[in-house]
Amino acid sequence: MEICVTKMSTRNCPGMDSVIKPLDTIPEDKKVRVQRTQSTFDPFEKPTNQVKRVHSENNACINFNKSSSAGKESPKVRRHSSPSSPTSPKFGKADSYEKLEKLGEGSYATVYKGKSKVNGKLVALKVIRLQEEEGTPFTAIREASLLKGLKHANIVLLHDIIHTKETLTLVFEYVHTDLCQYMDKHPGGLHPDNVKLFLFQLLRGLSYIHQRYILHRDLKPQNLLISDTGELKLADFGLARAKSVPSHTYSNEVVTLWYRPPDVLLGSTEYSTCLDMWGVGCIFVEMIQGVAAFPGMKDIQDQLERIFLVLGTPNEDTWPGVHSLPHFKPERFTLYSSKNLRQAWNKLSYVNHAEDLASKLLQCSPKNRLSAQAALSHEYFSDLPPRLWELTDMSSIFTVPNVRLQPEAGESMRTFGKNNSYGKSLSNSKH
Repeated sequence: MEICVTKMSTRNCPGMDSVIKPLDTIPEDKKVRVQRTQSTFDPFEKPTNQVKRVHSENNACINFNKSSSAGKESPKVRRHSSPSSPTSPKFGKADSYEKLEKLGEGSYATVYKGKSKVNGKLVALKVIRLQEEEGTPFTAIREASLLKGLKHANIVLLHDIIHTKETLTLVFEYVHTDLCQYMDKHPGGLHPDNVKLFLFQLLRGLSYIHQRYILHRDLKPQNLLISDTGELKLADFGLARAKSVPSHTYSNEVVTLWYRPPDVLLGSTEYSTCLDMWGVGCIFVEMIQGVAAFPGMKDIQDQLERIFLVLGTPNEDTWPGVHSLPHFKPERFTLYSSKNLRQAWNKLSYVNHAEDLASKLLQCSPKNRLSAQAALSHEYFSDLPPRLWELTDMSSIFTVPNVRLQPEAGESMRTFGKNNSYGKSLSNSKH
C-alpha cells in the first residue's frame, strides 16, 4: 500500500499566507524564504532580491521522503486486522500509528511524520485539536468529507480518520516533496518535458474534481505534492467547495495572492471551475520561466497592475461586466494594452504551443478561460503517448512505457535511473 501526506491547512492560522484578505498587504516578514530568478521583463524594476516566494510557514518545513515503485496502483486498504489477533493494530485507532517527528504546526492542527503499525509504512498525521466550545474546525470537516470521496492517482489519498475526545487525526499518504520545493531546488525553470508531465497530471486531477462539481480554490505550488517517481498530487482541500446548482456566491478570500485571478481580486464572489484554471496558468508559466508569473509585492492593487500590464487593462469590450465588480474603479488603474506573453516570459517561446496554452488559461475574463478537460486536448500535449488519455482514474501516467521524468539541469542520469525506477530520492530542501 502506498502511504503519503497532505499539507497542513493554514486556514484559521493568524499570519499565514494561505488566505489573504482583499486589500490587505503581505507583511514583510512573510515575503521570505526562497529567492526566484527575475524575468527579464520587469516594468516595476524590483531588484531581484525583493521578489521572493511566499511560503506557508508550516508547509515550508515539511520535507517528504517516500519510496515506492512507479506505475503500481495502491491496493485497497484493509480496514480491519485478522480476527485471530484481536490485540493487533487496527485502522481507526490512535495507537495504530507512531509519531516520528513534527513537520509543522498551526493554530488548530499539527502535522507529524508517522509510521503505521498496521503495515509499517510511513504516513502523515494531521492532528486537529478539538475544543469543546468551538468543536471541529469546519476546514477539517470539509477536507475530510471531500477527500473521502475522491479516488484518483493525482489527488492525495486519505487513508484513515481517527476521532478521539481531544483530537481528530487525518492520516494521509506520505509524499516526497511539493512543487514549490522542487522548483526551489531547480531554479531558472524546469526541464520542458517535466513541465509537460507535471501540467498534464495537474489538469488530470482538476478535470476529475471539476467533473464532480468540486473547486479546489487554493491552487499554488505548495499544494501540489511531488512523489519521488514524479507523480503530482493535488493536496490541501481545506478551502475546496462542492459547487451546487444553481450557482451560489462564495468568499473571494481564497487563493494565495500570486495565484488569485483578477475577477476574485476585484471582488467577484460568483465563480466556477474557471477560478482554478487561472492558478493553472500561473503555475504553468512559473514552471517554465522559473519566476512567479505575477509576484505582487504590496497589495491587491499592485497585484492587479502586474496582471493588467501583461494582459491589458480590461474594459466592457474585452471583459463584459467588469465595471460591475465591487473593486473595479477605472480611475485607479493605468491603461495598458495587451502584450504577447513571450514579451513577459521569454521561455514560453522556446516550447511548441506553450505560449498559446498559457494565453488561453490566463484570460482576465473568467468565461474565456480554457477548462481542465479542454486543456488536456491542447496541441501542447500532442507529442505525449495517446495511452495517457485512456488511463483509469487510479492509474499513474508512469504506467505508460517511456513516460518518465528527465533529469533537471545539473542532475546526473543516475538520480532517476531507467524505466521509471528513480533510485534514491531527491534530497529534501530546507528553508
